[in-house]
Amino acid sequence: MTQSSISIPRELVAALKAARYVAVLTGAGVSAESGIATFRDAQTGLWARFDPRELATPSAFTRNPKLVWDWYAWRRELVAVAQPNAGHRALAALERRVPRFLLITQNVDGLHQRAESRNIVELHGNIGRVKCSREGTVVERWEGSGDAVPRCSACGALLRPDVVWFEEMLPADALEQAEAAARECDLLLIAGTSAEVYPAAALPMYARRSGATVVEINTAATALSELADYVLRGPSGVVLPALLASLATPGGSGAM
Repeated sequence: MTQSSISIPRELVAALKAARYVAVLTGAGVSAESGIATFRDAQTGLWARFDPRELATPSAFTRNPKLVWDWYAWRRELVAVAQPNAGHRALAALERRVPRFLLITQNVDGLHQRAESRNIVELHGNIGRVKCSREGTVVERWEGSGDAVPRCSACGALLRPDVVWFEEMLPADALEQAEAAARECDLLLIAGTSAEVYPAAALPMYARRSGATVVEINTAATALSELADYVLRGPSGVVLPALLASLATPGGSGAM
């Protein structure tokens, strides 16, 4: 599939051009196009025998902090070599075109920041950061200590990845910003996610009830498809640049 093969409805182009506030919700499908495997597909090599759902929990960290720390260190190395794709860059460019913009992401890889998006809410944290496991304070630098998990220099507690684990609540401030954006935006783009897990799954409903135009971008049908005003089928790295390009045309590229 190429950008030229994507047909963008004229009505959607008009809605996007008229929007004063655009919000975006992104998920694993956007990162997958940069070669980052989805969470449940990420186990390879030495980690293939581990269930990620049994590693990404507070209880797993309590039982074996070194195992969890090493797993995230391995994942952090994979993310570090990945590059933002055309979908990431299109969203960064869209942000510069609209008066108000908020990018809400469920991804923890930081690729949106590297693509130069600015107004970002990270619902699940960021794998590139670590924090004190006791106080929750983000630690910018830490010293490796051989076979031991690094400790907080302030209180001595173990450091942990600054990501949301199973059994944990989403950061209250991030969720509050995301919900406010969904209720206040004129148009909500949902890219690369089925948004089946709450509370993120509620965001499209908040937007719809508030009268916003809801647009789904995905390679396959999801539970959101019937809720959306427009469904654009294809990879986000192809569809998002096509959507951005349609803003430069008088009326879009025709109805789907």
